[in-house]
Amino acid sequence: MASNEQRVIVVGAGPVGAVMTLALVRRGIRVLLLEAEPAPVEDQRAATIHAPTLEMLVDLGLKEQAFAEDASGGFQAPLFQFRDRATSELVATFDIRLLEGEVPYPFVLQWEQYKLVRAVLPLIAASGLAEVRFAAKLTGLAQQADHVDVTVDIGGAPAQLRGAYVIGTDGGRSTVRRLAAIDFEGFTWEERFIKIATSFDFVSAGTGYCTRNYFSDPDEWLNLFKVKGNGPPGYWRGIMPVPPNESDEQAVSMEGIQRRLHGIYDKSGDFDIPYYALYTVHQRVAATFNKGRVLLAGDAAHVNNPIGGMGMNGGIHDAINLADKFADVWFGRADAGVFDRYTRQRRKAQVDFVQAQSIQNKKALGEKDPVVRRKHLEELRRTCEDVARHKAFLYRSSLIDSLNAANAVE
Repeated sequence: MASNEQRVIVVGAGPVGAVMTLALVRRGIRVLLLEAEPAPVEDQRAATIHAPTLEMLVDLGLKEQAFAEDASGGFQAPLFQFRDRATSELVATFDIRLLEGEVPYPFVLQWEQYKLVRAVLPLIAASGLAEVRFAAKLTGLAQQADHVDVTVDIGGAPAQLRGAYVIGTDGGRSTVRRLAAIDFEGFTWEERFIKIATSFDFVSAGTGYCTRNYFSDPDEWLNLFKVKGNGPPGYWRGIMPVPPNESDEQAVSMEGIQRRLHGIYDKSGDFDIPYYALYTVHQRVAATFNKGRVLLAGDAAHVNNPIGGMGMNGGIHDAINLADKFADVWFGRADAGVFDRYTRQRRKAQVDFVQAQSIQNKKALGEKDPVVRRKHLEELRRTCEDVARHKAFLYRSSLIDSLNAANAVE
């Protein structure tokens, strides 16, 4: 191979692309990481790192960064609550510390995805095996027998680049997936989601909430959780549905935003709002995660609603799985057929676990039939009160079952 073919091109420098690149260079593989944006994006999206994902990040050398006490690191959140918003009833409190001795990190780490990317990039640079190019937008892709040629727009000028393989980690609207003509199967929820952040501290207000909360409500379900933000007092993020009959303009108006927050806690005066976002939500999985010398990971391969914090975690699980298989192919321990196994394994994790669980999470929180809704809440209560069922629930919600089942697929 020519020298520029002896590398993998990763497209998309979000959390999955950054982790993918770091995992590859840790295994001795040269990488070119391309990102369309001019600099790392401070996007207020995923922030939940589940126990098995945290173990992977620590193995990549990110323990110090993940547990940093300043605003750059995350904080431990072992508890999560389910509440009946209509009655203000606390239904169940699940405690991941029940898995102590069974998993290395029996808690969720609340660590915003942009901080993870910031932590990873210096390690990539220090490896000496990677080049990172920002403001490089992929516009073309052509597979050959032993390499892939890509066309990239850099400052308005096209550039031709070459690699042995291309990995698309470029999000739900993946250009890599589109150029490779891979179907993205699934559906779009009718209602939109709105995410609103505030510096108001719901714990100090005496609500009894913990740092991760799920509220069942037939009219307006709610996820409410805390992140460090830029430092004390941190930010609370509320995620709520926006019904089809409410316009985008109404939803993102300050009146609409304040109304939603006052519906959570009716304090005097307005809430401080550092950021908010309105977005459409999809449940989709790519028909395949590998096609010739093109592979997909993260949101490029699968998207789901955010209830349960499974999207970014599943993407990082993709990256570690794929990096191991790349190392086997790269150094002659296996042929490229192992990439078919990557698709089988990671599609199973998505279809059987993440998609199924996230869809069920949303339907359960927004259930409108009072009988069905009460039955679900009582089932949560019984699950929480029985230690064996409590632990089984944690294994599924923390994606441990997903990971184990996927890795067992031949």
